[in-house]
Amino acid sequence: MKPRKKFDSINVIPFIDIMLVLLVMVLTTATFIKQGIIPVDLPKAQKSETPKESKEVRISVTKGGKLFFEKRELSAAELEKVLSNIDKSQTVVLASDKEAQFQDFVTVMDILKKLGHEQLYIQTKE
Repeated sequence: MKPRKKFDSINVIPFIDIMLVLLVMVLTTATFIKQGIIPVDLPKAQKSETPKESKEVRISVTKGGKLFFEKRELSAAELEKVLSNIDKSQTVVLASDKEAQFQDFVTVMDILKKLGHEQLYIQTKE
């Protein structure tokens, strides 16, 4: 029987190299999201993508459940009316407070789905 070799130390240099490469990648790809006037504390996401089109409409859901369309407070029925007049190919950016009721978020998503809006981005912060 051969005696087993003891591990006195672990070489961490390769681990540090990989972590530095990952740090450089994160820092070079990080984007900053401009906050609007409506106070919405955005949830965090691993990966976020910004809309490519310059013309977009913004929908915000606040912590208290209020719905805003382009900085104008609306009810769910009014929001549906306004969105029905907008071209279906137009980009919609949804910013929902991370402490908002999930039902408020689902209500907006149902309206968008019902009206056939497909260009939807959910705003988050990295």
